[in-house]
Amino acid sequence: MQKLSLDALAREHLKRATASPTGRSAETVHGGHEHVLRQTLIALRAGTTLAEHENPGEATVLVLRGRVRLHSGDEAWEAMAGDLLLVPPARHSIEALEDAATLLTVAKIARTG
Repeated sequence: MQKLSLDALAREHLKRATASPTGRSAETVHGGHEHVLRQTLIALRAGTTLAEHENPGEATVLVLRGRVRLHSGDEAWEAMAGDLLLVPPARHSIEALEDAATLLTVAKIARTG
């Protein structure tokens, strides 16, 4: 069994995001491309946006620190530390309203064809 401190990882990646020219830092903490379930810690400096992108499967965003806004089409949802956002099955983006750390959990949809 493996144990990770999301609080420690959030602190570390917020420092990296603050120092980074892109304003972000991320690390996959569980899973990866060969797994169905993937969890990624994403830290964003205030004012940074993850550009609109496709949803690769069922996904949630748990806000560990700060505040974020999830945009999808004409809708937007704000969340703060302790809130869980259910990512819509559509193109979306995430904006950091404050320095923020989130845990993105994705269960990828199997592609056929």
